[in-house]
Amino acid sequence: MAHVGSGAAEEEDCFEDAYDRIPAASQMDLHTAIQETQCALNLVLNDKFSEALDLLRPWWKDSMYHALGYSSILVMQATMTFEHRDIQAAMSTIKEALQTCQRFRKKNSVVGSLSSLISKQSKLQEEEMHAEICYAECLLQKATLTFVQDENMISFIKGGIKIRTSYQIYKDCQNLLNVNQDLAGQSDAFRQFEGGVKLGIGSFNLMLSLLPQRILRLLEFIGFSGNRGFGLSQLREGASSHSLRSILCALTLLFYNTYVSLILGTGEGNLVEAEALLEPYQQKYPKGSIILFYSARISTLRGNFEKARARYEECIGSQQEWRQIHHLCYWELMWNHSYQQEWQQAYHYAHLLCQESRWSKAIYVYQKAAILSMMSEDEVKRTGENLVELFRQVEGLKQRLAGKSIPTEKFAVRKSRRYKAAVPVLLVVPALEMMYVWNGFSIVGKRADSTEALLVTIETAEEQLRGDPNPSEFHPDDSCLVQMLKGLCLKHLGRLLQAELCFTQVLSSETRIRYDHYLIPFTLYELGLLYKLQGDLAKATTCIENAKTNYKDYSMESRLHFRIHAALSSLRGSPVGTP
Repeated sequence: MAHVGSGAAEEEDCFEDAYDRIPAASQMDLHTAIQETQCALNLVLNDKFSEALDLLRPWWKDSMYHALGYSSILVMQATMTFEHRDIQAAMSTIKEALQTCQRFRKKNSVVGSLSSLISKQSKLQEEEMHAEICYAECLLQKATLTFVQDENMISFIKGGIKIRTSYQIYKDCQNLLNVNQDLAGQSDAFRQFEGGVKLGIGSFNLMLSLLPQRILRLLEFIGFSGNRGFGLSQLREGASSHSLRSILCALTLLFYNTYVSLILGTGEGNLVEAEALLEPYQQKYPKGSIILFYSARISTLRGNFEKARARYEECIGSQQEWRQIHHLCYWELMWNHSYQQEWQQAYHYAHLLCQESRWSKAIYVYQKAAILSMMSEDEVKRTGENLVELFRQVEGLKQRLAGKSIPTEKFAVRKSRRYKAAVPVLLVVPALEMMYVWNGFSIVGKRADSTEALLVTIETAEEQLRGDPNPSEFHPDDSCLVQMLKGLCLKHLGRLLQAELCFTQVLSSETRIRYDHYLIPFTLYELGLLYKLQGDLAKATTCIENAKTNYKDYSMESRLHFRIHAALSSLRGSPVGTP
């Protein structure tokens, strides 16, 4: 048997260092499999994706960890490219990976019964424990691909069943872990198993805790539970351990603090924790694109847009093998320039996304048109784009998931219909409206200069609407949008009473709104956050509960319900973003 290193010091090095050349193993046991998979993960984090696959390929049909690692890379690639051939290749691989894991599982697949055998600690029993964790992770990957591959409800249900099975396996493994805590320090294999449980249980609890209460109650009925505090603690413990999945726990927490808490929460990600999690990996993988990307994202959330841009550009230059990582950077660069109203540069990245990325053509084209709408006629002419035609393309580009439209695409389609008429009715500050949709005002709010500049643009639009000699049927909606955005700027500038006046002006116009009905519940939510900032928690709760209870069937309703859930949790004394 060929091990990658010998002796305790060398063994630790295998987990700490990224190898460029890995000696091939002549036979495979659990310990060697975990070592080789760790080395493959190091290669991925150093942007050596093909080399990682080459390392895993010889054993992926015979070793559960090689199967898990190999399929993970292909699934990641498929979800990035959205290319049919990549999705098919990944799906085929994940099916084989499940079969490989299945061969190592206890024959009756009742994980709980393993606890009666654990005291013997034979090699077979260790493999059975790890097979359960690897099988659960592969099931989650297959569920992800099922959602991506097909657009019908049956596929959606199949994916849901796989997720439930995976969750149940994790729960059984957690029970096994709890009754054998005395073994935790004795065996490296047990420590690796513990890392897998913490990653799975922590991720499930954290993500389920984000769901609005009405959805969570339904899921609890069929055996799910979502405890945010417990989920975070499990992931933190997993991130601080020395196991294969430590970096995966850290990346899950990074994603939560830099994206999930912003888009589906109140915009209060724990950036101190994010920086502390990232710091050791910046030392280990200073040129790794994934690490550079998160470093740039944290700079963005700090309001340091210039530093963020430099990091995103460094990330783009760090590797050429997976151009989809470039697309993530283009999206972020588009917004970084938008926050500072550098519309020409923002247009450049929106245009690149339209040309190269397959994720959501409807959103990209709408975003490009929205950015062009912020530019002068001469600037638009110089791009060679036809603004009206771009908006008219959006509806034909929307996708469906489980037979339903994607909410953000649906919103873009509905807004772009104003350009279908023979004489289009122009949208008012559409790029700033989309900035709000992605909770970008909470990012711009970190920079007083950028917020002041946005306020000037919004007040200019306000004056134009007020002086319009021939107001269209959309005039009340446009005026309310402008007032809500103005209120947000004023709030972030500390002018809270003026912000409150803007929000109450929108609410007083409720009966005049004809199309953008989303503005009322979203404004109630924002007014609630403003009252919270002023220290009036009772008023804050009343406003947010009003938005939750008394409005339905409006654009991006589910997104607001996620944010409402986060805000109410925070008001009850359990802040979502800053645990």
